[in-house]
Amino acid sequence: MDDVDRSGFGTARRGGRSLEDGPPIDRIESVFSVYEASRKDGQLVYYGDPLTHPERVLRELWPVFHERGYDVDLETRHGEYVLVAEPTSVGIDGIPWTNIVLFLLTIGSTLFAGSFWYQLDPISDPAVIWQAWPFTVAILGVLSVHEMGHYVMSRYHQVDASLPYFIPVPTLIGTMGAVITLKGRMPDRKALFDIGAAGPLAGLVATVVATVIGLHLPPVSVDPALLQNPDAIRIELGYPPLLELLAAGFDQPLYRNDPTTGVNPVVIGAWVGMLVTFLNLIPVGQLDGGHILRAMVGELQETIAALVPGVLFALAAYLYYVDGHNLNTVFVWIIWGLLTALLASRGPATPIRDEPLGRGRFLLGVVTFGLGALCFMPVPVEIVG
Repeated sequence: MDDVDRSGFGTARRGGRSLEDGPPIDRIESVFSVYEASRKDGQLVYYGDPLTHPERVLRELWPVFHERGYDVDLETRHGEYVLVAEPTSVGIDGIPWTNIVLFLLTIGSTLFAGSFWYQLDPISDPAVIWQAWPFTVAILGVLSVHEMGHYVMSRYHQVDASLPYFIPVPTLIGTMGAVITLKGRMPDRKALFDIGAAGPLAGLVATVVATVIGLHLPPVSVDPALLQNPDAIRIELGYPPLLELLAAGFDQPLYRNDPTTGVNPVVIGAWVGMLVTFLNLIPVGQLDGGHILRAMVGELQETIAALVPGVLFALAAYLYYVDGHNLNTVFVWIIWGLLTALLASRGPATPIRDEPLGRGRFLLGVVTFGLGALCFMPVPVEIVG
């Protein structure tokens, strides 16, 4: 068994390495009796016995370790309780090549997808994809602002987070969005709420700006020969209430009943922002809505999240059997029903200190979900052929 110095800082003699950069052993032993300590691969490891409920041990010691630059967790190994402290570094280490490469690939994929919205032919003439740059700027601008909202608030609360990872995919919009990964524990419900809500709210501001700009840009014209082709496939987008309200407020048409004319592709980029906002605010698991609702109502969030997949499956069934939409149209909600079931089973993030939110944040959460509802569209995309 290793020796443990209890004179104000811990020292383990395993391998001759010191634990002096960790919290004082006396402070740890106020709630966790240590009988062995070691340092390995940068981790501080303390074997011992909790002197109170394990959740309270973690709640008491997390701030102490956090002040010393460590993120701590309480585990069991072979029937023994172990405090494991990992060094944290809030910020960017080196050049984030993976993020940069994915971002550049997503620029290419969104330019390629956007060229079709501009009625261009990038297959016969690849050089024309550069004409779709406003579409790319709209989509990547909205997604970047959304993810940086999370990142900035993570830095504010000293929670380690990655830069955004963009996902280039050859779809109608050229991407599956972007994500950041949270590596640290949530200190409290305030941090959980702020980090969760910052993305959708910041992204919505960027979305509204992109929408207003796009509504004032010239529409695109559809090739008449394409309309007369019996084998042609037409893609129709559903418009959420927020887009309808902005169009009405600025007295701009959406060309819903005019097959020869379409909105400027910048509006399509803003439409993506609204769809992303709604999907992220679904209140399950590690989605933004799951973070926000967990911060607002505590463990009740898991009960609510368990109902979400059923609601999405019911929506798909209604659209298919009652409203007469084809399977391609409703498949998006079947996929999201399965995805939310998986996310709900994995559970939400759990803050270290689980005190209720203040009234101000709670009301802001209600407003955030209300704005998300304005981005909902029962049929986001319909393929008519």
